[in-house]
Amino acid sequence: MASLISRSIARSAGIRTGYVCPRCRHYATPSSTTLPAPPMLLKLRTDLKTAMKAKDASRLSVLRALLAEVTNSAKTSTPIKTDMQLLSILRKRAAAAKTARAEFESAGRQDLVEQEDKQAAIIEEYAGGVETTSESDIRDAVSKVVGEVKAAAAGKVNMGDVLKKLLAPGGSLDGKPVEKSQVAKAVKEVLAQP
Repeated sequence: MASLISRSIARSAGIRTGYVCPRCRHYATPSSTTLPAPPMLLKLRTDLKTAMKAKDASRLSVLRALLAEVTNSAKTSTPIKTDMQLLSILRKRAAAAKTARAEFESAGRQDLVEQEDKQAAIIEEYAGGVETTSESDIRDAVSKVVGEVKAAAAGKVNMGDVLKKLLAPGGSLDGKPVEKSQVAKAVKEVLAQP
């Protein structure tokens, strides 16, 4: 009797058994509009697991802080989608570690200085793992675009116009792993030359 009741309940609740009628199948298929996570973020997550297993406290604290920052940025209007955005977080954390180290050193806390050195080394290890376009390639692309803009405009070349042309869709640096700050620095240097 119990099996008869359970079968009738299962039949009446078709969704619970996994059955989807053919007409509704289109609507029942899951779809995802999210992009896959950047490769460096996946590496951070796997390294977190290995650091937990190895009981490496310094690496574990750094990785937890980085992943917490990534999670917090996912809740904002600009979530982390690329390795370059993750690299900017890594560089910010490295700069914060350097300033903290200087403060601890001035306070005479050698134990905290060593701890910050370990954390900075771990952060730099991950920052070095992100492949970026070399400065010479950036400089070559910038000088080429500056030449094109100078030829098109008889007057003074605006830095914003050069950056738009470089980073816009179809531009010479579009889709390449570059930091915008490096590109802006290269544009300033090229425009400063006579």
